[in-house]
Amino acid sequence: MKKLSLILVSLAFSGAAFAQKDYVTFEAKIDNPNGDKLYIIEGNKKRKEMTVKDGVFKDTLKVAAGFFRIYDGVENSLIYLKNGYNLKLKMDAKQFDESIVYTGIGEAENNFLAQSALLEEKFDVDGLLASDEASFKKSLEAKKKSDLARLETKKLDPNFVTLQKQNIDESLLGLQEYYKETVEMNKMNNTVSPTFDYENHKGGKTKLQDLKGKYVYIDVWATWCGPCRAEIPFLKKVEEKYHGKNIEFVSISVDTKKDYEKWKKFVSEKELGGMQLYADNDWNSDFIKAYGINSIPRFILIDPTGKIVASSAERPSSDKLQPLLDKLLK
Repeated sequence: MKKLSLILVSLAFSGAAFAQKDYVTFEAKIDNPNGDKLYIIEGNKKRKEMTVKDGVFKDTLKVAAGFFRIYDGVENSLIYLKNGYNLKLKMDAKQFDESIVYTGIGEAENNFLAQSALLEEKFDVDGLLASDEASFKKSLEAKKKSDLARLETKKLDPNFVTLQKQNIDESLLGLQEYYKETVEMNKMNNTVSPTFDYENHKGGKTKLQDLKGKYVYIDVWATWCGPCRAEIPFLKKVEEKYHGKNIEFVSISVDTKKDYEKWKKFVSEKELGGMQLYADNDWNSDFIKAYGINSIPRFILIDPTGKIVASSAERPSSDKLQPLLDKLLK
């Protein structure tokens, strides 16, 4: 009887261990939360919605091991999940990436990702893109070597290492493509800008030639574009600061025809400033194609003579934009 009891106890523990491997347990203590919801995003879909009460939540989910994102409605962070993980997150949402610390099963992989995000923020992408081709290749090789070295010095889940190596390769490939695009875009600088003749939200049509004699800062955007909308508050502040100066702020929407009314309503309800124009054939509009625009938001700066100052200008949220405008408009 004693032997049978021991066998049953052993089976019970084995069953508990097996059950633990069937799902991820995820909990957190968040200071200064941005809202009462936290989402786990897989690809472009919300995989799990968790209610945060007094900055605390705990939940479980089953996953196929891989990368996800945690999103609090304002910011997001990459996370690696695998069934059997029991993760605890501690974070201050006001600092977000800088404050993320994981403990529990799976902490090594996820603290690695949190630290990698901080290193990426410090990486001088602008300096890399501004370098000549030889320097660019040398810097890219050095970055890859450094990223792989960090990965090999840690005791990490083998599947995580494989996926992270793929991430490193994809990231570097993305930088290479972006560098090529930047080189091509920079070739347009100091040349006469392609023109446009688009519908103005306030009525009639507006041509680029109508703005000759002034600097023109163009924002190419769409109502469905999250990063575009994120720039709007910053753009409003820039417009306010330079109101009355020798510069026009022009926003060109590439919303499709089916979203035309949505665009009109959005501009009115959000009280968007500057000149609000609607491209005549969304992505296939001549002006958009001439600038090789295939992703938004995209910002363009043109001088009073119609020549391009920057075919890919700094965003309104960039701390480099206003010093540039101050220099040009002094």
